[in-house]
Amino acid sequence: MLLRPVRIADAEPLLRILGEPEVARWWGAYDAERVRRDLIEPPDEFVYAIESAGELVGAVQYYEEPTPEYRHAGVDIFLTTERQGQGLGSEALRLLARHLFGERGHHRLTIDPAAANERAIRAYERLGFRPVGVMREYERGPDGTWHDCLLMDLLAKELRDAG
Repeated sequence: MLLRPVRIADAEPLLRILGEPEVARWWGAYDAERVRRDLIEPPDEFVYAIESAGELVGAVQYYEEPTPEYRHAGVDIFLTTERQGQGLGSEALRLLARHLFGERGHHRLTIDPAAANERAIRAYERLGFRPVGVMREYERGPDGTWHDCLLMDLLAKELRDAG
């Protein structure tokens, strides 16, 4: 597996992945402009393409809270449906976490999956993320209604090497 910075050529494959029903269910609607704005040229986030056997299979991203008293990073991830359940997401998040803890100097990471996304929550728990609390009506879903999300965090000393 390889994590690399996204590039303009990734826009179309990322749009295809985000259009898959099981991915769109959690990520919402994307068009070419939103992919460009949110994933190719985001102003305050860092986005990496996830490659497996030379194929782009998803993306992982992070943002950093720069205030010294609250410094941490928030992460998020999506994978093409056909590659879910194979450990690629866990591996990508583990690589990103090691980078954020080791090279970027963070001590804590957060992630906030939809509270109904039990599969993702279980995967994050296997890495060592712990539930912090439910953020009520935190995000607007593809159906236009507000949905709860689960705030989870991971301290550097809690990262699990195997899940």
